[in-house]
Amino acid sequence: MDIDHAPNIPDIDTELQVDRPGFGDWDEVFQDSSGEGDGQVHGEGTPTHSDFIDWHPEPSHTYGRGYTFLDLFHSDENSVYRLSMAKIDSFLSLEMIKSLPLSFCSAKELRGRAEMLPSGPPWLSQVIPTAHLTKLPVILYWHNPLDCIASILNHPFFHDQIDFTPRRVYATAQRLCCVYSEWMTADDAWNMQSALPRGAMLLGTILSSDKTNISMMMGDRVTHPLLISLTNIHMSTRLKSLSNAFVLTALLPVPKFIYKKKAAREGVMLSDPVGHSQYCFMPLASYIVDTPEAMMLATVGGKTSPVTMAMYKQFGDPFRHEPRTKSTTLAQLCVIWTRADPDDIEAFFCEAQKFRLNGVSQPFFENWVLSEPSHFFTPKTLHHIHQEFYDHDVKWLVCAVGDTELDFRFSVLQPITGFRHFHSGISRLKQVTGRAQHDIQCSIIVVSADAVPSAVVTNSKYKPLFFPQFPSNASQTSSVT
Repeated sequence: MDIDHAPNIPDIDTELQVDRPGFGDWDEVFQDSSGEGDGQVHGEGTPTHSDFIDWHPEPSHTYGRGYTFLDLFHSDENSVYRLSMAKIDSFLSLEMIKSLPLSFCSAKELRGRAEMLPSGPPWLSQVIPTAHLTKLPVILYWHNPLDCIASILNHPFFHDQIDFTPRRVYATAQRLCCVYSEWMTADDAWNMQSALPRGAMLLGTILSSDKTNISMMMGDRVTHPLLISLTNIHMSTRLKSLSNAFVLTALLPVPKFIYKKKAAREGVMLSDPVGHSQYCFMPLASYIVDTPEAMMLATVGGKTSPVTMAMYKQFGDPFRHEPRTKSTTLAQLCVIWTRADPDDIEAFFCEAQKFRLNGVSQPFFENWVLSEPSHFFTPKTLHHIHQEFYDHDVKWLVCAVGDTELDFRFSVLQPITGFRHFHSGISRLKQVTGRAQHDIQCSIIVVSADAVPSAVVTNSKYKPLFFPQFPSNASQTSSVT
């Protein structure tokens, strides 16, 4: 079954579009967003009976029937078990099974039906021309990202695990304390929905990539697998590897996706898991990468923050620097373009260094509306929380408490199922995994509490390390000292 992903924008009455911020004013939407979400606490991702919820006043609408998973092939809805062909033939030869109205009567016919199942988005390839010689042709292998998003949204497994409408959750009826858990409870989701045409659906796009060695002995090939997912899927489901909520969409770094940007700007009609047609927009909500990749994608040079205007000499400042916005980066690139030709790599790079940029002339987010680098570059739990805490904070506490005393305190802790028990302490650990770093982080503050000054263990710098690990945040937590 061929699927047409043309925009096919529904007719929307012009009177419904008045007083909308619009894409052109998106920077103002970010800057003028309410400060209700400044302070945060964590709870369960799914709203409970004790939560008070305000749903967005302009939810998405359905536009007739779309298609379902079963519409993509013509066969009976039968399961294929992990049995040999002979055992399947033996099972189908039973008199009770023969009396059933099945469309197959042998294992070979059943296999034929299974092969008719949708194969998913096809792989495409494109040779990337370069101005300079390379050892091998630069080939980009990719899926159409719009097909990947459509396959995720239309997957029947997610029919009850996906949110369509932004909401604000409060801890009390007075609505003084916001609770943040899923991305659809965030202020960004609420503001983005307000900027869309009435009746449109917000699909927050998640990208994730990391440098990977494909082959070591034959060619030493290295690539950046790019995975894509949706923030609308419940966090508890999306984080399970067996749910297949992340789909591989490309190999090689920073590919140029035309359909992605077009769908984000104009919208596109997609079918949800139950077959309703939805008018969808797909801004980039999160890009999960290591710091070197984030700097490369944000087009900044070395020792420069990809999300703020700070450089390495300012990393220790006791205040937050202004965010590195898309408009700022593009304005700097416009100045560089007037001074040097992008085809003259050396001259262009020299001019880019004056703004602490890395010389990329056209960032991938340039035409991706509702997508702000200072918002979508989210921290990685392993590197930015667990490893940072173990490499710095743990060593400080070991020096403050004393390695012998700290090791003794860890050794006498009550063993707890599901957490590692450090019988010999932590000061001499080697090859520490992220899980062990997490378990140390859960206990070290309490273990050290009465052995160091209270200002050390109540330092506000620990907040960004502990709060993101909670299932949800509430607005009053970040103000606690």
